[in-house]
Order: sequence, then structure tokens, then C-alpha cells
Amino acid sequence: LQGIFVLGLPYALLHSGYSGLLLIVLAAALCCYTGKILIACLYEENENGQLIRVRDTYEDIANACCKKLSPSLGGTVVNVTQVVELIMTCILYLVVSGNLLSHSFPYIPMTEKTWSVIAFVTLLPCIFIRTLKIVSKLSQLCSLVHFVIIFVVITYCLTQMHQWSWAKFRLSLEFEDFLVSVGVIIFSYTSQIFLPTLEGNMKNPGEFRCMLNWTHFFACILKTTFALTAFLTWGEKTKEVITDNLPSFLETLVNLCLLTKALLSYPLPFFAATEIVYSCISKDNHSNYRSPLLALTVRGSFLLLTLLMAMFTPHFALLMGLSGSVTGAAMTFLLPSLFHLKLKWKKLSFLEKCADISVFILGFLCSLAGIVCSIKGLLEVFE
Repeated sequence: LQGIFVLGLPYALLHSGYSGLLLIVLAAALCCYTGKILIACLYEENENGQLIRVRDTYEDIANACCKKLSPSLGGTVVNVTQVVELIMTCILYLVVSGNLLSHSFPYIPMTEKTWSVIAFVTLLPCIFIRTLKIVSKLSQLCSLVHFVIIFVVITYCLTQMHQWSWAKFRLSLEFEDFLVSVGVIIFSYTSQIFLPTLEGNMKNPGEFRCMLNWTHFFACILKTTFALTAFLTWGEKTKEVITDNLPSFLETLVNLCLLTKALLSYPLPFFAATEIVYSCISKDNHSNYRSPLLALTVRGSFLLLTLLMAMFTPHFALLMGLSGSVTGAAMTFLLPSLFHLKLKWKKLSFLEKCADISVFILGFLCSLAGIVCSIKGLLEVFE
């Protein structure tokens, strides 16, 4: 919930004004809701009216919805979408790591691509990650580093309170700039890909809904506080990544923290992507599923693929925006609401049906707008 996108929230406020504050709260509520309905699709009632977990993954939900069309069509689409988004996320972390190292040590004559290779070397131990428990510990460290970054930025902003002015907020909005803000705010909350695995690994899955409520509530409070204090401090001078606004001595410290965060963030999408591939392989050849050699080969191939794409993909930021608009919106809004309507239609109240349809329409519009803006940006670059 507290990804690198958070650092772009003050910039989002610059382009969305007061509506951006409302969007931060609305996005938290919508993402929390779609997370709940996605997990609800994993369960069915038995003869006694008790909820039983009959599905384990996003793929199982998709297959259940599309079984009349094709037994595996839905699962294939979901798996491809998930793997694309997860790989693009891993690539982004490598690109960001190279960029941060380059800016932290400008006196060393090395290109960003060379720094990305150095960052890649530190990630080689990911090949040996076999359980979610290891990933969760790394994610805990990642969260601690992130709170350090947030604490440093907010503390500096509080020292500049004498310059704050609500007049810095914009009342008039430009449509394309507003769409960029919507994308940054919404995708700073996305976590639906990981939720079925997370809920399945909880000691008490019954506490999942409560956990989701509290995590989104605190994420909303933290994001709003962070974005508001930073924007009030720099106003029209707010940069795309807010750490670029900090004084040089703080910027270097925060950049190194961001580098640590990026490297610690990499294992989670990497692990999730390889687990999806393992589940597909196990259907065809169960005897080799637990083969250590196969595991190392798959993980090693994924690592190498992310490095090669990080080094050779042109205009990565725009391509990431295009991919995020398609896969991010699909996995976060479109598919959860669609699957919930399909599997639970007879048991849903009128208001619940309206909520799901509204989320689907909103997700479709956000995705379409993001695709148009990204393609327009790509065409401008190539022209």
C-alpha cells in the first residue's frame, strides 16, 4: 500500500487541487472494497450455510467465471495479466535503483544502466527464495525504510510551516493533468494481485476484512498527511518525485533510503510471478514441480529477463504507464467487480449490484483515459 508511487502524491495534488484530497480518500475506499469482493469470490456456502474456501487463487476465480466458455480461458487471461504487471513492477524497481545510484554518486563515471547491473547483482539471492515467510520479512524491512523516508520529508516540511498557504491549491484543472493525478493516486493503493495469497497464508483468515479496513484507513491518513504537508511547503515548485525538492544533504540520505526500499520491494512481485509460473507448470508435469533445478531455472530466467528489459526497453516510463493503465485497472477494478457479479449475482442486494457495476464503469473509464494519454505520449516521443 505504501509504494514508490506515494512520492508522486504531492505532484498529483499540484495538478488536481482540492479534488486530489477527495481522490486519495475515494481511492482507498474503492481499493478496500474491491479487495473484499475479490476474496469473497474465493468462498461458497455449504449445505449448512457456512462459508468454505473452494478457490485458492485469482486464476481459480477467473476459471470459475469462464467455465462455460472454456475451462481455462479466464485463468490464462488473469495469469498473463498478473505476470506482465509483476514483471513490469520488477523492471521499474531496477530502473529506479540505477537512477538513484547514479544521482547519489554523480562523481563516479558510470551510466545508469551500469548502476542497474550493480543493483541486479545484489538481487541474485532472490533465486533462493522459496516461501512467503522470507518475503514478508523483507517487506517488513521495506515498510520500516519507507516510514523513515516519510518521517524525514514530513519533519522537514513541518520546519517550513511559516510558508504554508492554502492559496497554493488550484481551483481550475486541465483534463489531461487531472488524469495523470488520478492514475498516480489510484495505483498507489493497488495490491489485489497479492490478496488471495496473503489471505490464504493468514493464521486467522477471518480477520482479513478487518485487516484490510485498518490498513487502507491508515494508508489513507498517511498519504493525505504526506501529500498535503509536502505540497503546502513547495506549492507550484513541487516536482514529480518530491524528494527532488529536498536540500542536497537530505536528498542524498533519502535517495539511499529509496534505493534500499526499491531493492527490498523487488522480492514480493518476483516471488508472486514465479509462483504463478510454478502453478501453471505443475498442471502439466507435477513430478517436476518441486525440482530444485526447475525452480532455479525459472527464478534465474525471471531475474535475467527483468535486467534485460530494464536495460533495453526504450521510453520505459511511458510503456509502464500504458501497461499500468491496462493491467493495473483490470486487476484492481474491472475483474474483481465483474467476477463478484458473475459468481454472487443471486445473493447480492440491489445496492451491492449497483456498487459493483459503478466500480466496473469507473475502472473502465480510468483505464481508457490512461491508455489514451500513454499512447499520445509515446507518439509524441517517437515523432
